[in-house]
Amino acid sequence: MQRRTGRLRAAAAAALFALGATLLAPPPTAAAAAPNDYCQGQCADILPPGATGNATLMQILGNKLFGTHPAHSTDQLGPYGALSSGYQNLTDATLTNFFNDASFGVPEDQVGKVSTPRDDVTITRDKKTGVPHIKGTTRYGTEFGAGYAAGQDRLWLMDLFRHIGRGELTSFAGGAPANQGLEQQFFPQAPYTEKDLQEQVDAIRNNNGARGKQAMQDAQAYVDGINAYREQSKNGRYFPGEYVLTGHVNAITNAGEIKPFKLTDLIALASVVGGLFGNGGGGEVTSALALLSAQQKYGVEQGTKVWESFRERNDPEAAKTLHDGQSFPYAVKPAEAKGTALPDRGSVTPEPLVFDRTGAAAAKDKKAPPQDPVKAPEKYKKLEGLFKDGVLPKGSFNPTQHRGMSNALLVSGKHTASGNPVAVFGPQTGYFAPQLLMLQEIQGPGISSRGASFAGVGMYVQLGRGQDYAWSATSAGQDITDTYAVDLCNADGSEPTKDSTSYRYHGACVPMEKLERANSWKPTIADPTAAGSYRMQVFRTKWGTVTHRATVKGKPVAYTALRTTYRHEADSIIGFQMLNDPSYVHDAATFKKAAQHIGYAFNWFYADSRDIAYYNSGLNPVRNPDVDPALPIKAEQAYAWKGYDPATNTTDYTPPAQHPQSVDQDYYVSWNNKQAKDYDSAGFGNGSVHRANLLDDRVRALTEEGGVTRASLTRAMAEAAVTDLRGEDVLPEMLRVLHSKPLTDPALKTAVQQLEAWRKDGARRHETAAGSHTYAHSDAVRLMDAWWPLMVDATFKPGLGGDLYKALTANLATDESPSAGHGPTGAHAGSAFQYGWWSYADKDLRSVLGDKVKGPLAEQYCGNGKLSACRDTLLDTLRQANAKTAEQVYPGDDSCKAGDQWCADAIIHRAVGGLTHDTISWQNRPTYQQVVEFPGHR
Repeated sequence: MQRRTGRLRAAAAAALFALGATLLAPPPTAAAAAPNDYCQGQCADILPPGATGNATLMQILGNKLFGTHPAHSTDQLGPYGALSSGYQNLTDATLTNFFNDASFGVPEDQVGKVSTPRDDVTITRDKKTGVPHIKGTTRYGTEFGAGYAAGQDRLWLMDLFRHIGRGELTSFAGGAPANQGLEQQFFPQAPYTEKDLQEQVDAIRNNNGARGKQAMQDAQAYVDGINAYREQSKNGRYFPGEYVLTGHVNAITNAGEIKPFKLTDLIALASVVGGLFGNGGGGEVTSALALLSAQQKYGVEQGTKVWESFRERNDPEAAKTLHDGQSFPYAVKPAEAKGTALPDRGSVTPEPLVFDRTGAAAAKDKKAPPQDPVKAPEKYKKLEGLFKDGVLPKGSFNPTQHRGMSNALLVSGKHTASGNPVAVFGPQTGYFAPQLLMLQEIQGPGISSRGASFAGVGMYVQLGRGQDYAWSATSAGQDITDTYAVDLCNADGSEPTKDSTSYRYHGACVPMEKLERANSWKPTIADPTAAGSYRMQVFRTKWGTVTHRATVKGKPVAYTALRTTYRHEADSIIGFQMLNDPSYVHDAATFKKAAQHIGYAFNWFYADSRDIAYYNSGLNPVRNPDVDPALPIKAEQAYAWKGYDPATNTTDYTPPAQHPQSVDQDYYVSWNNKQAKDYDSAGFGNGSVHRANLLDDRVRALTEEGGVTRASLTRAMAEAAVTDLRGEDVLPEMLRVLHSKPLTDPALKTAVQQLEAWRKDGARRHETAAGSHTYAHSDAVRLMDAWWPLMVDATFKPGLGGDLYKALTANLATDESPSAGHGPTGAHAGSAFQYGWWSYADKDLRSVLGDKVKGPLAEQYCGNGKLSACRDTLLDTLRQANAKTAEQVYPGDDSCKAGDQWCADAIIHRAVGGLTHDTISWQNRPTYQQVVEFPGHR
């Protein structure tokens, strides 16, 4: 809401690679024919760093010694990174300087390697990017080829993530603290037995008619393809080198095993993807603690109003994807809530997870456990300790954060130069090497698509294009997870305590089910963490898995998390199958029907030559209308989901018509913002200032002007991607407060002038010139980064009090600038400005300035509502910020020296394997991104 290298190095690398075995592909004899492609060269995409994600041991060593990379492992990084400085002069003709041609097929003169793993499928890789174009003559062969290509490009990554999904990462990859932390974050979110996983496979096959049976046949063919490549690469000694470094295969004898993949692995993989990007809700205990703190501070009535104003569940000023006033009531606050189960103050304790620690796991210093390094052969010395900090850097993932990412910009043909819709969209899934997603084209009986799929579940393209349409998604995050307060009991009839492991269900005292995972590890070349072990334990009830324990009115309870997609991790495969089927999707209406079969919480967007469309997917439970889903609920039948069956974790779901949706609105934008009026937000932070405003302001202006092109819409996205949300939408109010009286301090005058000049120039965080590694307006950017956290703290903490301020920040961090390594996304992650107190600061400052505020905070905080006192607060904090050196604002890390502003922001691909990549300038944009404009239709 704008109111606001040389020959010697190459020769050495060539000699090194000659020592390693490589897969000899058949010569390029045939190109994949381009079937019905109605995009006519006007579809483009990009997915850095590159298509190739596997690297042999010698290739990993080459990367560490000489900085070399396997072919096509890094060739999309340069074009992707260049957009941040090249977008301003972008035209339709120059889009391919920054994106791949996403046409179907491979032209004859662009045919690279060709593989034929079976007689009924060919995998053709283009010379430029190495993307696999899979063409099959049978359905089985097509899906086998997709699995084989996944093995070629992401074998190590898929293996890693199936173990993360099963809660077995340390046993597979080593006991580094980051590995321990990662599996301890994921296992409680989706704890399953092998029987549970198999039941999900069977349910998809048996409960979805012909499509369910076909889906599991496709999945089995896909797994067969992975296993074929797994076996061939192992026997041929061109498997990923990480298997040697983590002790699974002996580099000299080739002894060891890469374990076969099976269908249940796909369920485990799907649980990781869904948990990270498709979940919503939960966190009601933390929210309740903030409410209790507010009531303690202000009294019950006013405290509740204060909490509600920070909660912003239906803020009238929030940027909405459906901006024409459409209302889709869901998870709304009842007039008088019933069944709420607030904990007694001070009684809440998190459920313990880890038990029986031995060895390194029992070390007093969990961050620095003892090490027992394994020495590598002399020529591999450089690879010792490759994963000493974990196979994924700490902070790479946290499923408890429910991070919403990805963005979308679509404009109706009524407002474009061609008369055809234009879309620029994609998922923002972080930056990893190799990437979690992989690009592929799949052509075979009943399948015709190109795009990105999560590695290991890529039977179908999940985000991409069909013959005459394209689709994408953003995380929606609506509330599909509730917290219940389960009364505890003891089977022997004795008085229960918070530690009791039985609970009341329909009047009976029944035991909780204990789900366990025992992990042990020993040191390897890659991970020197000394041997250790521990056991993870999660209790499961018919009301979900136990997350906390507390007392409610003196009685002991267990708080449980119940989400609709639990035990249904891969059910969405049916929707993806439909989206890939050209006989099913042929217009906006059939697109929406396909999206209805996706159970995770996503916003889906569609474009063809005639229409743009939007549909919000998710298994939204039908709740008792008197229940407040933002807070814990009593585990009683009266407050249960309608039709809930704990045996299958199924319930009644809100019908498709009640999900936010639309066809041919003038434009759509989404950056994980509020979907529609009355579609209540599951978390904190959907208020007057949201990063979606960066898109909405620009696309609205383009639409009003008309003549939108692919290039102009991409420019709007790219400009938003380098803009500081605080500088564009909150700094104007901050400066208005300062200018309410003349400034007299010369140093502060200069600081304010720097900030004003930066704001007038667009409040962007970008280089003075491509490759300069120096920001324009660098002093102003530094001031903003230093000032914001000081200003928020000084503005709100005195009025809220320390306890309430802490409780609220536990629900929503105050800042997430690109350099904020302390934020929920971590450092060098690209995604920024999703989480923060920008809306709170905006509303409060406008209120103090006397502006009209819809949905104001229940109290005034800056200067206790007095403009002169508020000005003093801002001046004092600006003075403190101005005194901070660059080294203090940007303290440096393993990748950046202290004071290096550009590097502090920069994107660094987090190594999930043995390869590392060049650093690129910060951009806040999708990882995989499409630019599409279909001129024709079937």
